[in-house]
Amino acid sequence: MIPGIDPDSIVYLNGDFVRLGEAKISVLDRGFIYGDGIYDVVPAYHGKPFRMDGHLNRLERSLAKVGIANPFTRREWEKLVLDMLARSGRGGDCMVYIQVTRGVAKRDHAFPKDAAPSVFIMVSPFQRVQAERENGLTAIAIEDVRWLHCDIKSVSLLGNVLAKQQAVQAGVDEVIQFRDGFLTEGASCNIWIVREGTLLAPMRNNLILEGVRYGLMEELAAQAGIPFQARRISREEVDGADEILMTAATKEVLPIVMFNGRPVGDGRPGPVFAKLREGYDKAIQAVEQA
Repeated sequence: MIPGIDPDSIVYLNGDFVRLGEAKISVLDRGFIYGDGIYDVVPAYHGKPFRMDGHLNRLERSLAKVGIANPFTRREWEKLVLDMLARSGRGGDCMVYIQVTRGVAKRDHAFPKDAAPSVFIMVSPFQRVQAERENGLTAIAIEDVRWLHCDIKSVSLLGNVLAKQQAVQAGVDEVIQFRDGFLTEGASCNIWIVREGTLLAPMRNNLILEGVRYGLMEELAAQAGIPFQARRISREEVDGADEILMTAATKEVLPIVMFNGRPVGDGRPGPVFAKLREGYDKAIQAVEQA
């Protein structure tokens, strides 16, 4: 038994719906041997997917970038997500985890010619954050030493795991990573800053994973009349930011109020965060009421 895991929950594995406790993969699956696979996570509120198109778009982009044949059409992916939500019996807030590996083959670094992709999907509950909205998070700066294909949502997450562990060991909530003196992202989130009322984000490129919330934040900023810029952001600009925000699928949007032991702005969630948080909540309510 694994604490917090329900072995009787239903998962999808390579064409079958089975109990989690009975789901098995080969030790020669390339996801296990090499971390040769990709994944994505679709959040759902009251059992209804949120921004599913964006998540499936990114899933398809990641598959294409690593050369794994897409095993399903878009309609089939959508059906699988909805089917898994229905089979899970979870009517509350949950996340649909999707993983696709290159499949089972003899251990050889070169791509196998005849391996069929392995597909695994599970649904897990999550709780929307509340206290973090009011109190904010803490973070420290670290050097980004991961590989140069961070735009691929790969299951090879050791670099991110090591980054998160630095936050744990420092007693803070998150790390903010910099490469050559410029902002990239957190351990498992996108990072945004606010300077003089303008929302700033790192450029979409291979150095960050473009979160589905990236496009959503642009939309929310436009709706709230908040100027937005995507550009290179220096360490000095982050140090002097009026606000720092983080976004992730199950964390939504949260303020970071302490950075490297110093208050961000006045040390409280700021006005730009409040406007974006309000818009985010309305977007979720629209899905729940649809």
